[in-house]
Amino acid sequence: MQNSHLKNISILLLGTLFISTSGVLGKYIALSPEVIILFRAILAGVFIFIFCKFKKVNLKINSKKDAVSFLISGFLMGAHWVTYFYALKLSNVALGMLSIFTYPIITAFLEPLFTKQKLNLIHVLLAVLVFFGVFILIPEFSLENDQFKGILLGILSAFFYAVRNLVVKKQVKKYNGSMLMFYQMIVVTVLLIPVLFYSDVSNVYSQIPLLILVALLTTAIGHTMLVNSLKHFSAATASIISSVQPIFGIIIAYIFVNEIPSQNTFIGGSLILLTVIIESFRSKNEH
Repeated sequence: MQNSHLKNISILLLGTLFISTSGVLGKYIALSPEVIILFRAILAGVFIFIFCKFKKVNLKINSKKDAVSFLISGFLMGAHWVTYFYALKLSNVALGMLSIFTYPIITAFLEPLFTKQKLNLIHVLLAVLVFFGVFILIPEFSLENDQFKGILLGILSAFFYAVRNLVVKKQVKKYNGSMLMFYQMIVVTVLLIPVLFYSDVSNVYSQIPLLILVALLTTAIGHTMLVNSLKHFSAATASIISSVQPIFGIIIAYIFVNEIPSQNTFIGGSLILLTVIIESFRSKNEH
Protein backbone atom coordinates (compact mmCIF):
# COMPACT_ATOMS: atom_id res chain seq x y z
CA MET A 1 0.00 0.00 0.00
CA GLN A 2 2.80 2.40 0.98
CA ASN A 3 4.62 1.64 -2.29
CA SER A 4 1.56 2.35 -4.44
CA HIS A 5 0.94 5.66 -2.59
CA LEU A 6 4.56 6.67 -3.21
CA LYS A 7 4.19 5.70 -6.88
CA ASN A 8 0.98 7.79 -7.22
CA ILE A 9 2.61 10.81 -5.54
CA SER A 10 5.64 10.43 -7.85
CA ILE A 11 3.41 10.31 -10.97
CA LEU A 12 1.52 13.42 -9.84
CA LEU A 13 4.78 15.30 -9.11
CA LEU A 14 6.28 14.22 -12.44
CA GLY A 15 3.12 15.36 -14.28
CA THR A 16 3.35 18.71 -12.45
CA LEU A 17 7.03 19.02 -13.41
CA PHE A 18 6.20 18.39 -17.09
CA ILE A 19 3.42 21.02 -17.00
CA SER A 20 5.89 23.47 -15.38
CA THR A 21 8.00 23.43 -18.57
CA SER A 22 5.32 25.63 -20.22
CA GLY A 23 6.86 28.73 -18.61
CA VAL A 24 10.28 28.53 -20.24
CA LEU A 25 8.94 27.09 -23.51
CA GLY A 26 6.20 29.73 -23.71
CA LYS A 27 8.63 32.59 -23.20
CA TYR A 28 11.44 31.40 -25.46
CA ILE A 29 9.71 29.88 -28.50
CA ALA A 30 10.38 32.56 -31.13
CA LEU A 31 6.80 32.86 -32.43
CA SER A 32 3.76 34.95 -31.44
CA PRO A 33 1.62 33.44 -28.63
CA GLU A 34 -1.33 32.77 -30.99
CA VAL A 35 0.87 30.80 -33.40
CA ILE A 36 2.51 28.84 -30.56
CA ILE A 37 -0.92 27.90 -29.13
CA LEU A 38 -2.28 26.93 -32.58
CA PHE A 39 0.58 24.48 -33.18
CA ARG A 40 0.52 23.35 -29.55
CA ALA A 41 -3.19 22.49 -29.92
CA ILE A 42 -2.74 20.73 -33.30
CA LEU A 43 0.22 18.61 -32.13
CA ALA A 44 -1.25 17.88 -28.67
CA GLY A 45 -4.56 16.92 -30.34
CA VAL A 46 -2.74 14.39 -32.54
CA PHE A 47 -0.80 12.94 -29.57
CA ILE A 48 -3.94 12.71 -27.39
CA PHE A 49 -5.96 11.16 -30.26
CA ILE A 50 -3.29 8.44 -30.68
CA PHE A 51 -3.32 7.89 -26.90
CA CYS A 52 -7.15 7.63 -26.86
CA LYS A 53 -7.13 5.12 -29.74
CA PHE A 54 -4.38 3.08 -28.06
CA LYS A 55 -6.28 3.04 -24.74
CA LYS A 56 -9.63 2.48 -26.55
CA VAL A 57 -11.12 5.64 -24.98
CA ASN A 58 -14.68 6.33 -26.16
CA LEU A 59 -14.75 9.67 -28.07
CA LYS A 60 -18.55 9.82 -28.47
CA ILE A 61 -20.31 12.97 -27.18
CA ASN A 62 -23.62 11.98 -25.57
CA SER A 63 -25.74 15.12 -26.08
CA LYS A 64 -25.94 18.55 -27.75
CA LYS A 65 -25.79 20.16 -24.31
CA ASP A 66 -22.46 18.43 -23.65
CA ALA A 67 -21.18 19.48 -27.08
CA VAL A 68 -21.95 23.15 -26.23
CA SER A 69 -20.14 22.71 -22.92
CA PHE A 70 -17.11 21.27 -24.82
CA LEU A 71 -17.16 24.30 -27.15
CA ILE A 72 -17.20 26.73 -24.22
CA SER A 73 -14.42 24.91 -22.35
CA GLY A 74 -12.32 24.77 -25.55
CA PHE A 75 -12.73 28.53 -26.09
CA LEU A 76 -11.77 29.20 -22.44
CA MET A 77 -8.74 26.89 -22.70
CA GLY A 78 -7.54 28.75 -25.80
CA ALA A 79 -8.12 32.15 -24.16
CA HIS A 80 -6.25 30.95 -21.03
CA TRP A 81 -3.24 29.74 -23.04
CA VAL A 82 -2.94 32.79 -25.33
CA THR A 83 -3.19 35.30 -22.46
CA TYR A 84 -0.75 33.21 -20.37
CA PHE A 85 1.85 33.09 -23.16
CA TYR A 86 1.49 36.86 -23.69
CA ALA A 87 2.03 37.28 -19.93
CA LEU A 88 5.24 35.21 -20.20
CA LYS A 89 6.51 37.18 -23.21
CA LEU A 90 5.82 40.56 -21.55
CA SER A 91 7.17 39.75 -18.07
CA ASN A 92 9.24 36.68 -17.18
CA VAL A 93 8.70 33.04 -16.25
CA ALA A 94 8.43 33.73 -12.50
CA LEU A 95 5.87 36.58 -12.77
CA GLY A 96 3.86 34.83 -15.48
CA MET A 97 3.55 31.57 -13.54
CA LEU A 98 2.89 33.24 -10.17
CA SER A 99 0.13 35.50 -11.51
CA ILE A 100 -1.55 32.38 -12.99
CA PHE A 101 -1.67 30.87 -9.49
CA THR A 102 -4.32 33.36 -8.44
CA TYR A 103 -6.72 30.90 -10.14
CA PRO A 104 -7.55 28.76 -7.02
CA ILE A 105 -8.85 31.86 -5.21
CA ILE A 106 -10.69 33.12 -8.33
CA THR A 107 -12.25 29.63 -8.51
CA ALA A 108 -13.35 29.87 -4.87
CA PHE A 109 -15.16 33.16 -5.65
CA LEU A 110 -16.75 31.89 -8.87
CA GLU A 111 -17.83 28.46 -7.58
CA PRO A 112 -20.99 29.80 -5.83
CA LEU A 113 -22.17 31.03 -9.27
CA PHE A 114 -21.85 27.48 -10.67
CA THR A 115 -23.04 25.53 -7.64
CA LYS A 116 -25.29 26.10 -4.62
CA GLN A 117 -22.34 26.88 -2.35
CA LYS A 118 -22.31 30.16 -0.42
CA LEU A 119 -19.32 32.52 -0.53
CA ASN A 120 -17.01 31.71 2.35
CA LEU A 121 -15.53 34.49 4.53
CA ILE A 122 -12.20 32.62 4.59
CA HIS A 123 -12.07 32.93 0.79
CA VAL A 124 -12.43 36.70 1.13
CA LEU A 125 -9.51 36.78 3.60
CA LEU A 126 -7.39 34.54 1.34
CA ALA A 127 -8.25 36.77 -1.63
CA VAL A 128 -6.89 39.76 0.31
CA LEU A 129 -3.67 37.79 0.90
CA VAL A 130 -3.42 36.98 -2.84
CA PHE A 131 -4.05 40.67 -3.63
CA PHE A 132 -1.11 41.65 -1.41
CA GLY A 133 1.03 38.96 -3.07
CA VAL A 134 0.23 40.33 -6.54
CA PHE A 135 0.68 43.93 -5.29
CA ILE A 136 4.25 43.07 -4.17
CA LEU A 137 4.98 41.43 -7.56
CA ILE A 138 4.05 44.58 -9.51
CA PRO A 139 7.12 46.76 -10.26
CA GLU A 140 5.07 49.89 -11.06
CA PHE A 141 1.41 50.62 -11.77
CA SER A 142 1.82 51.80 -15.34
CA LEU A 143 0.47 50.36 -18.57
CA GLU A 144 3.77 51.51 -20.10
CA ASN A 145 5.45 48.85 -17.96
CA ASP A 146 5.58 45.45 -19.69
CA GLN A 147 5.86 43.50 -16.43
CA PHE A 148 2.69 45.18 -15.10
CA LYS A 149 0.87 44.29 -18.35
CA GLY A 150 2.24 40.75 -18.06
CA ILE A 151 0.87 40.36 -14.51
CA LEU A 152 -2.57 41.72 -15.56
CA LEU A 153 -2.67 39.25 -18.47
CA GLY A 154 -1.56 36.46 -16.10
CA ILE A 155 -4.52 37.24 -13.80
CA LEU A 156 -6.90 37.38 -16.81
CA SER A 157 -5.49 34.00 -17.90
CA ALA A 158 -6.13 32.67 -14.36
CA PHE A 159 -9.76 33.86 -14.66
CA PHE A 160 -10.23 31.99 -17.97
CA TYR A 161 -8.61 28.89 -16.45
CA ALA A 162 -10.83 29.01 -13.33
CA VAL A 163 -14.03 29.28 -15.43
CA ARG A 164 -12.80 26.51 -17.76
CA ASN A 165 -12.16 24.21 -14.79
CA LEU A 166 -15.65 24.88 -13.38
CA VAL A 167 -17.22 24.11 -16.77
CA VAL A 168 -15.15 20.92 -17.20
CA LYS A 169 -15.72 19.78 -13.59
CA LYS A 170 -19.28 18.70 -14.44
CA GLN A 171 -18.06 16.72 -17.47
CA VAL A 172 -15.23 14.82 -15.72
CA LYS A 173 -17.81 12.56 -14.03
CA LYS A 174 -19.23 11.54 -17.41
CA TYR A 175 -16.23 11.55 -19.74
CA ASN A 176 -12.58 10.48 -19.81
CA GLY A 177 -10.12 13.34 -19.06
CA SER A 178 -8.07 12.74 -22.22
CA MET A 179 -11.24 12.70 -24.33
CA LEU A 180 -12.25 16.11 -22.88
CA MET A 181 -8.77 17.47 -23.60
CA PHE A 182 -8.89 16.10 -27.18
CA TYR A 183 -12.08 18.04 -27.99
CA GLN A 184 -10.68 21.18 -26.36
CA MET A 185 -7.65 20.90 -28.68
CA ILE A 186 -9.99 20.69 -31.70
CA VAL A 187 -11.88 23.83 -30.60
CA VAL A 188 -8.63 25.76 -29.93
CA THR A 189 -7.27 24.72 -33.36
CA VAL A 190 -10.42 25.79 -35.24
CA LEU A 191 -10.57 29.14 -33.40
CA LEU A 192 -6.90 29.94 -34.05
CA ILE A 193 -6.54 28.80 -37.70
CA PRO A 194 -7.22 32.41 -38.93
CA VAL A 195 -3.93 33.54 -37.28
CA LEU A 196 -2.06 31.74 -40.09
CA PHE A 197 -3.32 34.45 -42.49
CA TYR A 198 -2.04 37.49 -40.56
CA SER A 199 0.83 36.26 -38.35
CA ASP A 200 4.44 35.72 -39.29
CA VAL A 201 4.91 31.94 -39.48
CA SER A 202 8.14 31.95 -41.50
CA ASN A 203 10.02 30.81 -38.39
CA VAL A 204 7.82 27.78 -37.64
CA TYR A 205 10.15 25.10 -39.04
CA SER A 206 13.07 26.14 -36.83
CA GLN A 207 10.78 26.08 -33.76
CA ILE A 208 9.23 22.63 -34.42
CA PRO A 209 11.36 20.76 -31.80
CA LEU A 210 10.23 23.20 -29.08
CA LEU A 211 6.60 23.10 -30.30
CA ILE A 212 6.68 19.28 -30.11
CA LEU A 213 8.08 19.55 -26.56
CA VAL A 214 5.29 21.92 -25.41
CA ALA A 215 2.63 19.77 -27.10
CA LEU A 216 3.91 16.35 -26.03
CA LEU A 217 5.66 16.95 -22.68
CA THR A 218 3.64 19.85 -21.26
CA THR A 219 0.21 19.19 -22.72
CA ALA A 220 -0.30 15.54 -23.71
CA ILE A 221 1.89 13.74 -21.14
CA GLY A 222 1.76 16.27 -18.27
CA HIS A 223 -2.00 16.73 -18.51
CA THR A 224 -2.73 13.00 -18.87
CA MET A 225 -0.58 12.16 -15.81
CA LEU A 226 -2.31 14.89 -13.80
CA VAL A 227 -5.83 13.79 -14.83
CA ASN A 228 -5.05 10.12 -14.16
CA SER A 229 -3.65 10.93 -10.72
CA LEU A 230 -7.07 12.37 -9.74
CA LYS A 231 -8.26 8.77 -9.46
CA HIS A 232 -5.95 8.37 -6.46
CA PHE A 233 -6.14 11.83 -4.82
CA SER A 234 -8.79 14.37 -3.98
CA ALA A 235 -8.78 17.53 -6.11
CA ALA A 236 -7.61 19.40 -2.99
CA THR A 237 -4.52 17.21 -2.56
CA ALA A 238 -3.77 17.49 -6.27
CA SER A 239 -4.02 21.29 -6.08
CA ILE A 240 -1.61 21.41 -3.11
CA ILE A 241 0.93 19.49 -5.15
CA SER A 242 0.26 21.48 -8.32
CA SER A 243 1.04 24.67 -6.37
CA VAL A 244 4.73 23.73 -6.70
CA GLN A 245 4.40 24.46 -10.46
CA PRO A 246 5.70 28.05 -10.27
CA ILE A 247 8.58 26.85 -8.07
CA PHE A 248 9.48 24.15 -10.63
CA GLY A 249 9.07 26.75 -13.41
CA ILE A 250 11.37 29.27 -11.69
CA ILE A 251 14.03 26.54 -11.11
CA ILE A 252 13.78 25.40 -14.78
CA ALA A 253 14.09 29.04 -15.95
CA TYR A 254 17.15 29.52 -13.72
CA ILE A 255 18.86 26.32 -14.96
CA PHE A 256 18.16 26.69 -18.69
CA VAL A 257 18.00 30.46 -19.31
CA ASN A 258 19.67 31.89 -16.17
CA GLU A 259 16.58 33.92 -15.22
CA ILE A 260 16.99 35.09 -11.61
CA PRO A 261 13.79 36.25 -9.80
CA SER A 262 13.87 39.50 -7.79
CA GLN A 263 13.39 39.66 -4.01
CA ASN A 264 9.84 41.01 -4.51
CA THR A 265 9.04 37.98 -6.69
CA PHE A 266 10.06 35.68 -3.85
CA ILE A 267 7.97 37.59 -1.26
CA GLY A 268 4.86 38.08 -3.44
CA GLY A 269 5.12 34.56 -4.83
CA SER A 270 5.36 33.09 -1.33
CA LEU A 271 2.12 34.88 -0.32
CA ILE A 272 0.25 33.60 -3.41
CA LEU A 273 1.47 30.02 -2.93
CA LEU A 274 0.70 30.21 0.81
CA THR A 275 -2.97 30.99 0.06
CA VAL A 276 -3.17 28.07 -2.40
CA ILE A 277 -1.76 25.68 0.22
CA ILE A 278 -4.02 27.05 3.04
CA GLU A 279 -7.13 26.72 0.82
CA SER A 280 -6.12 23.22 -0.31
CA PHE A 281 -5.63 21.96 3.26
CA ARG A 282 -8.78 23.72 4.44
CA SER A 283 -10.96 22.26 1.67
CA LYS A 284 -9.44 18.82 2.28
CA ASN A 285 -10.46 19.01 5.96
CA GLU A 286 -13.99 20.07 4.97
CA HIS A 287 -14.63 16.97 2.84
